[in-house]
Amino acid sequence: MNILKSRLLPVAALVASSGVCAQNAEADRPNVVLIYADDLGFGDLSCYGARNVSTPNVDALAQNGLRFTNAHSVASTSTPSRYSLLTGEYPWRKEGTDVAAGNAAMIISPEQFTVADVFKKAHYRTAAFGKWHLGLGAQTGAQDWNGVVSPALSDIGFDYSYIMAATADRVPCVFIENGRVANYDPSSPIEVSYSRNFPGEPTGRENPELLYNLKHSHGHDMSIVNGIGRIGFMRGGGNALWKDENIADSITARAVDFIEKSDDAPFFIYFATNDVHVPRFPHERFRGATGMGLRGDAIAQFDWCVGQVVDALRRKGILDNTVIILTSDNGPVVDDGYADSAEELLNGHDPMGGLRGGKYSCFEAGTRVPFIVHWPERIKKGAVKEGLVSQIDFVSAMAGLVNVSLPKDAAPDANDDAKEYWFNPDKGLQRLYVVQMASNHTLSLRMDDWKYISPSNGPKMVPWGPKIETGYLAEPQLYRIMDNKKQSIIPDYSSVPDDPCETVNLADEYPNVVERMNNILNDIREKGVAWED
Repeated sequence: MNILKSRLLPVAALVASSGVCAQNAEADRPNVVLIYADDLGFGDLSCYGARNVSTPNVDALAQNGLRFTNAHSVASTSTPSRYSLLTGEYPWRKEGTDVAAGNAAMIISPEQFTVADVFKKAHYRTAAFGKWHLGLGAQTGAQDWNGVVSPALSDIGFDYSYIMAATADRVPCVFIENGRVANYDPSSPIEVSYSRNFPGEPTGRENPELLYNLKHSHGHDMSIVNGIGRIGFMRGGGNALWKDENIADSITARAVDFIEKSDDAPFFIYFATNDVHVPRFPHERFRGATGMGLRGDAIAQFDWCVGQVVDALRRKGILDNTVIILTSDNGPVVDDGYADSAEELLNGHDPMGGLRGGKYSCFEAGTRVPFIVHWPERIKKGAVKEGLVSQIDFVSAMAGLVNVSLPKDAAPDANDDAKEYWFNPDKGLQRLYVVQMASNHTLSLRMDDWKYISPSNGPKMVPWGPKIETGYLAEPQLYRIMDNKKQSIIPDYSSVPDDPCETVNLADEYPNVVERMNNILNDIREKGVAWED
């Protein structure tokens, strides 16, 4: 076993700690619910210091569970983060893991071992709800949206699925249930293209008068569904077309139904909400909930979804022995293509939580995300841990949780010991390092108190609209993120200022550290072997 999979470091401090319940046979097979938010920032929840928005249901999970303050998605965009979380493999190791079109072929191949396979091996029932964005079918652009789309989620370990093929801003704007369009309307057959429009079909660019629900600020000017412009072209759908204001209700209702009907076997639920991804168009009952417009109200809607799932578990009498993990696929973006006044209505709210960058970026706000573990059977009352955590370890953490051995080639980049620091608030353990990938594939390395960003070419700001710094620079970057008061790869750095916002590039001052971290990152990237002191 190499150092990548075996080494743990002590965390400098636990802000709070809690006891662990005694072992019992029932808790050896807990239910597991992953709540995976979309574009939810490190500063978007009130338990992480958010202003102007209240998230009581999420806060309750944090107050009665374990909250991490230095947890990361693998990438600062959606598709690669989701791929890595479900497979335990870094996205740069496989072609085609960039942000996927709605008609992309399935990115996870059926022969790959996924987290759903972990639970199937442990005799769990498995289900996926909500945003997918990892492709469907064997060939891009060749899916039969009017019949069976195959391969689909049943081919990678999910017993049941009710999903969006991509995201709400991309066609096709229909739910896919077990490989077929839900509520399929035979009178309105579906056609999808990402290269050309269909004759006679209006677009947001040419027919802005038809955008009665949301107008675009940049992009999102192709096919119009429910008075909102999308990416890509679509014709047909009829009664199967979703209404954006009902998306949260639809996926939540089906997740609750799955919970209510799960009597015999334990279950794993992948609950991937569309909130707070664009287009933000929450249900009317959430309008005005925050005073921050549609983006803030979408956060309130997300919190409601969380509450519905928790209530269903409580009614069923299984909340105490259900592991709930809540996190986000990447950092936040404010204006991501629709004129929803999100920037104008922040009123002091900081989605980035004081960090630099955001979605798409190399900087911390691109991948540092909320991360909460709630398990009353084993984790009592709110603990907070500052150590490094990466979503790349999800597969191995789940395998350890349910006592399943992974096949030899499964989850090649995951840490075998992740269970120890994901579920035990009393043990001061953390991941040795975290690798972060930006939109243009620039890699960064977090290790000890330091962050190294590898050199890359690209614009200083995201060029297509969002006001976000990319972090791309032709020279290496080195920042001292935080002071953990522990041994570092620099023997004496007590005089180096703490710089959590990545404002002072220390690369020229510490070339030895740059060289060492660059070598470590290259080893991880090329060999899958991490640094060993």
